[in-house]
Amino acid sequence: MKILITAGPTREYLDDVRFLSNASSGRMGLAIAQAATDAGHQVVLVCGPIELPPPPGCEVVDVEGTRDMYDACMARFAECDGVIAAAAVCDYGPRERHSGKLSKTGEGLSLELVEMPDILAELGRRKEHRWSIGFALESQDPHAHAVDKLRRKNCDAILLNRPSAIGADDNAIELIDTSGETVVSWTGRKTDIARRLIEWIDQHFGG
Repeated sequence: MKILITAGPTREYLDDVRFLSNASSGRMGLAIAQAATDAGHQVVLVCGPIELPPPPGCEVVDVEGTRDMYDACMARFAECDGVIAAAAVCDYGPRERHSGKLSKTGEGLSLELVEMPDILAELGRRKEHRWSIGFALESQDPHAHAVDKLRRKNCDAILLNRPSAIGADDNAIELIDTSGETVVSWTGRKTDIARRLIEWIDQHFGG
């Protein structure tokens, strides 16, 4: 199969030097890309700004902002069999990017934030015969929020994890399918979880 994988954070700039983002290291997405290539799949890795090197053997599309990632995913999805959206995408960004560097004025600064494009939801609308798997990072009523995300974004499965996964080498994941039930749980190194995820995908979508 040919799999589109997103990884890492995105950045939404306030001015030329400051931005909104998050602490995602990209480790989970990179581990999935490695596991997929090890299993013989072709991988298109759309990757936000991270310090870790991408795994060899996959095609890398480097992006920075959410709109950049959206455009790259929409451009490449049609040639793929499915998508695993592991990126920690900014949901909001400044309405206006200031030119240069904002200076202190001795007063407060108000920012107007607007919603960024919803990459996973749009892929879900466009998927047709393809499959899509998303991630849900939840802390309050996690299962219910993950199921809601799965259905709103027309996913075939959602991977539920917790904020403790950010930047860590280990993870604990529940895989929830379209029934809304947790069908399997994995705990351990992200590399091991990634391998198990690809095995699950091969079993369910490989045919």
